[in-house]
Amino acid sequence: MTATEDVSPGPFWNLETRLSSVLSMLAGYIGAAAYAHSAGYFVTFMTGNTERAIIGNFAGDHTLAAGAALLIACFVVGVFVASMCRRYWWTNHPHGATMLTTLALLVAAVADRIAGERGIGLIPILAVAFGMGALNTSFVKNGEVSIPVSYVTGTLVKLAQGVERHLAGGGSVRDWAGYAVQYGSFALGALLGGLVSIPVSGEYMLDAAVVGSALVAVYTWRADVRYCRRGKNRRTDGACTTSQPDTTPSKFTEN
Repeated sequence: MTATEDVSPGPFWNLETRLSSVLSMLAGYIGAAAYAHSAGYFVTFMTGNTERAIIGNFAGDHTLAAGAALLIACFVVGVFVASMCRRYWWTNHPHGATMLTTLALLVAAVADRIAGERGIGLIPILAVAFGMGALNTSFVKNGEVSIPVSYVTGTLVKLAQGVERHLAGGGSVRDWAGYAVQYGSFALGALLGGLVSIPVSGEYMLDAAVVGSALVAVYTWRADVRYCRRGKNRRTDGACTTSQPDTTPSKFTEN
């Protein structure tokens, strides 16, 4: 869609924006919780893990380098498995990926309790990385991820490009506002994760992450487009605020 097309845009705070904000917040929360109570492992930042996997060997820290490489592998496997599930078991259901993320976090929490290590060890973090990969498949368009909930670098690039288009007179606030909301949601989630890590000890951080992910899974299930469509004629409690799903194309999900 171009700025000159005579098409009225849909509401900004639509279902897609709400879901992406909540999932980005969850990604930030999980990432902060994992980083704060582990050996400094990234579960959302695969660029940093790639650098660690390579530079760690030159610095003589082969254990850290191997751990970073394993995190990347688990993240990729999480994306692959969630994509397979979407193809064969769920379609256009953000809550499916969130449920898989919650299951991965539960496995991580159980593994952490069994290991009994102080803080969060590598094995549980690998399960968390798997879940984070799965979470990034929540929004798919034409077979490709349209909104990567933990890809902050790309979000900031698109945010800056949207601001430039707006200031140059070739765009509008909506060219960048969605990306600003997504980044802000991720940062807010990281802030919440950091705050929770203050009173909650390492052995309970994954438990807190499981609870948070489960709550988000319930929200995404209730807010799911198809769920709203199925219940629009029988629901009167306002859980689904639109009688018809918003199908207006947006810059936020363009190819």
